Formats: sequence, structure tokens, C-alpha cells
Amino acid sequence: MKLSRLLLVSCVVVLAASFAGCSSDMNANTGVANANANTAASPSPTAQALNVVERPQKIKDQMSQRGEQDEAKPALTIVEPKEGATVQGATVKLSLKLAGDLKGYQPHKDPSTGMGNHVHVILDNQPYEAYYEIGQPFELRNVSEGPHTIRAFPSRPWHESYKNDGAFQMVSFTVKGGGDASKPTTTNTGQKMADNANAAKPAASPSASPAASPSPTSEGKDYAQSPSPSGTVDRTKPLLTYSRPKGEYKNADADAIMLDFWLSNAKLQGDGGDYRVRYTVDGGEPKYLDKWEPIWLAGWAAGKHTVKLELVDKSGNPVDNGGYNSTSRDITVTK
Repeated sequence: MKLSRLLLVSCVVVLAASFAGCSSDMNANTGVANANANTAASPSPTAQALNVVERPQKIKDQMSQRGEQDEAKPALTIVEPKEGATVQGATVKLSLKLAGDLKGYQPHKDPSTGMGNHVHVILDNQPYEAYYEIGQPFELRNVSEGPHTIRAFPSRPWHESYKNDGAFQMVSFTVKGGGDASKPTTTNTGQKMADNANAAKPAASPSASPAASPSPTSEGKDYAQSPSPSGTVDRTKPLLTYSRPKGEYKNADADAIMLDFWLSNAKLQGDGGDYRVRYTVDGGEPKYLDKWEPIWLAGWAAGKHTVKLELVDKSGNPVDNGGYNSTSRDITVTK
């Protein structure tokens, strides 16, 4: 009897030691797997050194094929909505008139290339939508109730804006009985102009899952941006309007990316004024532009980047105008 009990206790001890050994091995393997997973989930950032380069050759070739168009001085008028108007309902109709010394300039999308002259239309401080056929209706649908601003200016096929007097126009208006704030504002062709749901919420935290970010829409819009101010801009004060870069840049288009903007009621230091445009990429070292003209930046690493443009005075202090003079956009570079 005593011998049986002794054998039973011995077996229990051996089995316990065996399970302990297995448990130890499993924990060790799990730790290695977790370490590998953590390493894979946190790749080191790719080094990036951006440099200002000359206008790409393919754009120079386009310019040579366009004749006098790039010397045009298009003058834009916003016919509707009127300045200070109150619009009843959630649909706002936009009507534009183009005049001036056009030299053949006319908005139109070439069906074969998907490119062409167009007008950049910006609702509040959201990314623009390209308006190619200004003789056809352009409507903003599901516009939220309250004050809003539309800015518009003519652009070339590669999205470089015309910067002559009369090209830029802005109108502020108020919507009564607006749309559903949980749904985006779109055009009549379904292109997103504003993500009202994002504007009504705090900006997403940096730790938010990338899967929660919406995919880019037409003209490369990415609406994972900070909430946009609306209707608070003063047309008599210095105003910086962000235009490019925006959206996704693939392959050769990512070799040199254009930075372009519209400037109202202000001159930069290199043009005889008191202001500068400060730009940063991914929160890096600030750089400055002292002449109102586009630049091209080369040296981009593949991935997502944040570009910020700010209007500052000669002392480097931000110039406020309803929050519009400091704008960030997310872009994606694919190589």
C-alpha cells in the first residue's frame, strides 16, 4: 500500500515537471514571436532629403505645346451664389463666368488623357475640387447649415494656378436648413467637397488605426485632416490659399512634386512686400518662400507625408485670418 502511494506521488511529480517545461518553452516562443511582431510593426522611417529642383521637363514640353495659353490672364467671376447671400436648403449652385485675355485658355478635360485646364473650387478650407466644364452645372449638395466660403481660381492641366489680377474670386454666404451633418458634402457628380462628420469631431489621435482613415477620393483628396474653419475668413486681410500638393503621386509623378498656392492682399519679401510663406514636411525643419511662384520638391520617400503651408510676417509670426492662413494636407507617395 505504501509502495503504491509512493509510486503515485512520483508520477505526479514527473508529470508536473514535464508540464512546467512545456509551459516554459511555450512562453519563450511566444516572447520571441511577440518581439518579432513588434519589430515588424515598427519599421524605421526611410530617410528623406527634399531639394528644390527646376520645373520638370514633361511640364516644359506641355507648355511648349500649349502656345500662348500660359501667358493668358483669365478673369473669373462668381455669378452664383452672391456675396452675403442666404441660401435656403442644402444645395448650393455654383455658377462661374470666365473672361479676360484668354489666349486660347478654356477649361476642358481631354477624355483620352483625363487632363486639361480647369478651375480649382474650394469650399471653406477643404481640399479643392477641379471644375473642368464651367458651362455645365456644378452643385454643392448636403451643405451644412451656417456660414461658408467658396474660393475659386483658374488652373493649368498640371494644377499650377494662374496668378494674375482678377483670377482669384471668393464669396461668403450662409446656408439655412442645411443638410445631414453626418454625411459629406458632395458635388452633383458625387465628388466629395467636405467631410462634415470629421469637421464635427476632434481630430483623430496619432495612435488611431490607419485602417480607420478613408481612402483618397477624386482629385486625390484625403479627408483625414483637422476640422476646417468655415465662413470666418476676412476678404480684406492677407489670405493664403493652399492649392498643391494634394492626393497621391505615383511613379514618375513622384519624382518632383509641385508646391503651389494663391496669395491675396499681401506681397512676399522677394516681391517687395513684408510677408513670407513657411512650409514644413512631416513636421521637419521649416523652409521659406519669398516669391509668389510654384516650386518643385524632389527626394520624396515612399509613404504618407504631411505638408503644411503658413503665411507669416517679417518677424516669422503667423498671420491669422480665421484659421485659413495655416493649412495642412496629407499626401501619399507611391514608388
